[in-house]
Amino acid sequence: MSALLGKDEQEIARVMQICNACRYCEGFCAVFPAMTRRLEFTGADTHYLANLCHNCGACLYACQYAPPHEFVVNVPKAMAKVRGRTYRHYAWPSSFGQLYQRQGLTLALALAGGLALFLVLATAIAGGLTDKPLGGNFYAIFPHNLLASLFGAVFVFAMVAFAVGVVRFWRDISPAREAIPPGAAELAKARGPAAVEAASDVARLRYLGGGHGEGCNEDDDRFTLSRRWFHQLTMYGFLLCFAATSVATLDHYVLAYEAPYPWLSLPVMLGTVGGIGLLVGPAGLLWLNLHRSPERGDAAQRPMDRGFIALLFVVSFTGLALLVLRDTRFMTLWLAIHLGTVMALFLTLPYGKFAHAVFRTVALFKYALEKRLPNRIGVGGE
Repeated sequence: MSALLGKDEQEIARVMQICNACRYCEGFCAVFPAMTRRLEFTGADTHYLANLCHNCGACLYACQYAPPHEFVVNVPKAMAKVRGRTYRHYAWPSSFGQLYQRQGLTLALALAGGLALFLVLATAIAGGLTDKPLGGNFYAIFPHNLLASLFGAVFVFAMVAFAVGVVRFWRDISPAREAIPPGAAELAKARGPAAVEAASDVARLRYLGGGHGEGCNEDDDRFTLSRRWFHQLTMYGFLLCFAATSVATLDHYVLAYEAPYPWLSLPVMLGTVGGIGLLVGPAGLLWLNLHRSPERGDAAQRPMDRGFIALLFVVSFTGLALLVLRDTRFMTLWLAIHLGTVMALFLTLPYGKFAHAVFRTVALFKYALEKRLPNRIGVGGE
């Protein structure tokens, strides 16, 4: 066990060495086959395995060495702690990594509320808070180009921050850094199938099915698929809302078809279905988070988890409320509130719980690629 590893990374290395000798959970998820390809665990290995873990809990409830056994093997908790360290370590700019420790429910809602209040006051000062219905014409309050440039700049910054972090993460865990690297041709041949497999695993949320496909273990050793369902509602709700914005952008700039759009238009239908998913999914995830055993993760990250979930819910709620009230005199008020919550989400996106989706996707690609290459230690693996 390397002396250069931090305390949390050392714990993963210790636990994985015990698991490597046992192998009982080898078929539970991607973590354990990936583990068997290693005899020792570097810092990069622990970061990779931590992000490969989906915290389904199956291994904890199946483990004969789990607490109160003297070995104190708790894979989900060990992995959760290092996942949080991963987000901070690979954050860009690096100094912003400390924001992960300050993300919380109060901060997320305070930021959303503060930005919404600022927009409401700015609109009132400019004389935009009118009692007259504006027929859903948002751009009569905030010009389209202003919104596009403001939110576009924040969104681009978030994507650049994620991209820099992912590149740094990949360089550390890349197969090219292995002790016995594969040939370039062999690696290139494996990349395409590996990308397809990783995309499929993400789309299906395969490893939220638990060790036997019956689901995660939540507040007890009972299996349930509720965590997968709520994650899918959240993920596809988010993607549908993003698709609605993309289609509306295409309509505006390419087809010269400007908002407001009717109820049966594609942007509105996509946004409505996505918004409903982003109501039900986060509500369910928050309920599960509140009832989850403290042994299942890192208690220090719960405020960050709940802050992100709550922010997604508030964004969806205010968006659907705006859609319902857009033809009334309350449209301007709800527009300012919704834009404030969306801006808060965009600003916190690279430094909150959303990072788990990005790093976990990269880890799944690494796993799918790695198992198509020769095993450098010649034992275990798939």
